[in-house]
Amino acid sequence: MRLGIWEILLILIVAMLFFGPKRLTDLGPALGKSIRGFKKGLSGDEEKADGHGPDSPPPGGASHS
Repeated sequence: MRLGIWEILLILIVAMLFFGPKRLTDLGPALGKSIRGFKKGLSGDEEKADGHGPDSPPPGGASHS
């Protein structure tokens, strides 16, 4: 389902009425930061997230020699 121009305009008008122009301009950058952080979290390596990335020592601390 794609949004047409009329649906987007309606959403913008409702948002303008709900938040007001001053608050809406403040919400734009905050929303952008949130989306970038979310995308970064999704595309980030899961290994790095749990601390077991390629640069960290293996679990248990023992090295194989």
